[in-house]
Order: sequence, then C-alpha cells, then structure tokens
Amino acid sequence: MNAAAEGRDELLTETPDQFGAYPKLTPEQIEVLKPHGRKRPTSEGAVLFREGEPFGEFLVVLAGLVEVVHDYEGPDERTVAVHGPGRFLGELGLLEGQAAFYSAIVREPGEVLAVPVDRLRAIVAGDPVVGDLILRAYLGRRALLIGLGAGFRILGSCYSPDTRRLREFAARNRLPHRWIDLERDKDAEELLRRFGVRPEETPVVIWKGEVLRNPGNAELARVIGLPAPSSEVTQCDVLVIGAGPAGLATSVYGASDGLVTVTVDGVAAGGQAGTSSRIENYLGFPSGISGAELIERSVLQAHKFGARLTIPAEATGLEACDGHYVVAFADGTTIETSTVVLALGARFRRLRVPGIERFEGSCVYYAATLHEAHMCRTDPIAVVGGGNSAGQGVLFLSRYVAHTHLIVRGGDLNQDMSRYLVDQVERNPKITVLVNSEVIETRGDGVLETLVVRNNVSGEVHEIQGRALFVFIGAAPPTDWVKDVIALDDEGFVLTGPDAQARAEAGEWAPLGRAPMLLETTRPGVFAVGDVRSGSVKRVASAAGEGAIAVRLVHEHQAQEGNLVRTVSSVEYRRVPGQQPGAGPSSQ
Repeated sequence: MNAAAEGRDELLTETPDQFGAYPKLTPEQIEVLKPHGRKRPTSEGAVLFREGEPFGEFLVVLAGLVEVVHDYEGPDERTVAVHGPGRFLGELGLLEGQAAFYSAIVREPGEVLAVPVDRLRAIVAGDPVVGDLILRAYLGRRALLIGLGAGFRILGSCYSPDTRRLREFAARNRLPHRWIDLERDKDAEELLRRFGVRPEETPVVIWKGEVLRNPGNAELARVIGLPAPSSEVTQCDVLVIGAGPAGLATSVYGASDGLVTVTVDGVAAGGQAGTSSRIENYLGFPSGISGAELIERSVLQAHKFGARLTIPAEATGLEACDGHYVVAFADGTTIETSTVVLALGARFRRLRVPGIERFEGSCVYYAATLHEAHMCRTDPIAVVGGGNSAGQGVLFLSRYVAHTHLIVRGGDLNQDMSRYLVDQVERNPKITVLVNSEVIETRGDGVLETLVVRNNVSGEVHEIQGRALFVFIGAAPPTDWVKDVIALDDEGFVLTGPDAQARAEAGEWAPLGRAPMLLETTRPGVFAVGDVRSGSVKRVASAAGEGAIAVRLVHEHQAQEGNLVRTVSSVEYRRVPGQQPGAGPSSQ
C-alpha cells in the first residue's frame, strides 16, 4: 500500500460541485434512467471500474460513498473526487469508448444504478435535460483531469519532432496526459531506467505499466480506446474526409438521411474549431460555447444516427474506378465509396523566423486550449495574429497568465477581427496590443525567453519577454494528396461549382448531362465543404451549413446512379425506389 492510501485516516466527504463537474441528479431524473438500467448492491473496497480499462456501464450512486482515484495503488495515487447518493460516475471517455483515466472504489457500501453505455449515449442524444447535465459534467471532468496531469505520460525531448507529434495528438484529442521533458526533468532519467528504456528509444508513452516506444498515433489511439481504423469497413455511400464542423455536419445529415456514412480524420475530431476556447458568434449559443463542447456534441449526434467515425486515419490517395471512388490510407487500407466529401479544413500556418524551430513543440504553439494554458502558467506570453482565432486565444490565455502581448502585423484590429472580440481585447488590462508589428527573431537558452519585434512602419526594433509564443496567422489547405485528381486554385484550395466547371474535363461530365453542382469539384460525386473549399466563408456556421447542403447534393448525384446497395460491416443500405432524397430526419 502506498503512502497516499496509508495516510487516508480521516472520514471521506463528498466533493463539492464548484465547477459544475459534479452535479446531483434529481429523484425525477433518476426515475428517467431506471428503466434503462438495473440496481446493484456495492460492498466496501469494491472496484467499480479501473484505470486503463474500458468503461462498461454508466453508474449512478443510489446509496453509499464512492471515491474516484488517479493511479490507484500506484506511486502517484491521489483522490480526484468523492461521490455520494445522486451523483454519477465516469467522464467523457465513457461516451466515446475510451479507456478510463481513473478508478472508482467503493468506500461506504450501498447501491448503484448501472446503465449500459449504449443506452446512455441514446439518453444523452435524446433527452435535452438529462443529456445536457451529463455532457456538461463530463466535459468539466475531462478539463479537470487535463489540469491535474492525469492519464498517460509522454517522456521525450522538447527538441524531438516525434515528441511534438505525440503531444499534439494528445492535446487535439483532449486526452489527459503529462509530458516529462527529458531535457529539463531531473527524475526523467531514473524513470527511463526503471522501465528499461534507452535514450535513443524515446519518446515513450507510459500508462498502467505498458511502455510504448515512439508509438505512431494509431498505436496510441488503440491503447487509449479511440475509434481507430478497422479493416472491416470497406464500403460506404458517403466517405467524409475530415471531422471538423463541416465534416461532422455532413456526417449527421448523411447518416440521418439513411446513407451509410463513414467519417475519417488524420488527427482528431474538431479541426481548428475544436481548439477554440470560446465561440461567441455561433447561432443559438448567446453566451458562447467552447470548441470542445461543440465538437463533442456533434460527435455524439453523428453516432446517434449511425455514422462511423474513425481516428486517426490519414487519407493518402483518391482514385476513380468504375463510377465510384477508392480512397487509400496511410496504413495500407482502402475504402470504396460512391461519393466523397472533402472536409479537410486547413492547417495552421507556421511562423517562419530565425530560431523558432528550437522552440516549436515546447514553447511555440498553434492552438490555445486548456492544455497549453496550464503549460504556460503565470509566465508572460505573446500571441501573433490579427484574426478571430488570435482574439479568442489571447482572451482565453489572459485568464491564466500574468501578461500577454498581442502582436498584429496590420494597423487596425478591426480589419480582420470581429468587433465583439476587439472590444474585449482592448478592455483587458492584461493584454498589450502591438499593431504594425512583426516577430523577426526568437531567443533563449534551451527555452524561449525573448522575442525580437520590429515595427513595420517606423522600423524600430525592440525585445519583449515571452516564455511562450502562440501563433494564429492563417491556415493552408492540406490538399497535396488530391492535387493530381481534382482542380485546385493557386493557393491549394479546392475549386467547386462554376469555378470547377471552367477546369472540368468535358468528356467526364457529358454523359451526366450536367455541370458540377454548387459544392462539387471537377470530379462527379466528389464534393468539398468548409475551409478547404476555394472561396468559402471561414466561419463555423458556414462550414456546418455547407456540410448539410452537401448531403442534399449527394442525393442528387446518386439519383443518377440508380438504386445503390452499400455495406459497412453488417449494415446494409438500400434506397427505396421512388423515395425522395433527404426524406429522413435531417429534412426537417
């Protein structure tokens, strides 16, 4: 027994609900859940679920006391929360099929209500009151876990590209973890020796005694329980490539219309929107909504209608074959589909200044989430950019750091930033705005210490302190893998509609008797939505709208191909003769 367990002499008391992460269900809400589960007695010391193992059930404490513990029976054991009657257990991983990031131990015997996870998903998606309560609590618990440094450990050098890759994958998927920098942590070498890892085998991921030596993203996803690629999925009606707002909207509307829909993403669900601390101009959320919450709700909604989401799955090739398409992936698998929707989004542009490569992954970031905020703590930081992403990021970070410089190349914040953000930035005493300014050099011995900034009007050069640098200077489309198959504009964005028609091959479209539709590319049945599309409006609402429109266009395209039969595992879809496209739930 470890020291933490030996020292637990005082009577455990229920954790107060200070952050909305530990609400109590009302008796009426428990009655709603009872038909979906079964009551089960609990005995003192029983382990209801264990860290590193998949959740089996959603548990409501009816009587007794349950302690939630991180690293149970391990060297770093600590109490996360204590739950009494009316509280429910679990966190976001339960809904998403991930392994548990902590254990639950019965400290006072009693009774629980056990609801199967698939039943819970249906309740969360269908009951606006109980569903919202559970989802908000689970999102809050995930944020608290990330702040605690719970979950798996990544051991690697801040100078290693693979360390940066693993940390980005974990952060983008909002996975609780702790990074141990081999360059700065004195205990890291001892930890490597304990697990028999040589320095050249790093970075490594350690969780529940398992050591992964420089794992790929797919291997890490397998251990954590993310919906990794499966060789069972070989055919579908709609293959959506990219799981940002545009891709998830396509998934929801496609699956709700009865189309067999598969959605893949090479890194994480959410795209750039998923890294946004708060979206305040999205219709229907007057007080704003975090990007993480918006994406989690969208993923649950897609699952509700039967869409299949696979992460990570990096598409590498697109080939036309006998009236349909075959998409190849980095792991060697392929999927055959009658239609493709490219929702690739765009990747953050990297800042190109002398010396910055040394700090990328350790002090230079391209997203501002809770993970990065806790990495910075109270250090002074700087944010580069003048658009909405920069505005949202600097406001979020100002809650965690002592002072922030916002460095803007243009002379007016109003040029590219929404007025509501400009007002908040200008009123914030912890933010200093430097307009007409550019970072021309980064300096530091091992860690970032100062930034060299030049005024592009006066030419004046000066230094500012900055232990971390956040960069939001626009994005570039990840379309290299399709540039030989569909037409792109000069910046690499996908041409659609009338723009595509000008570049389309007449011989391919003549048999169809039509030109490319609004969101269709130079290939029939291949559509592009959201930020990757040339000329699109770079807004979350616009991306979601295009995803919905794309499904209608998919129906119109498939109507010309006759009745289709597509199979995904044991799921088969047949279009009923005479049925109108879009006659499913999404047409409402």
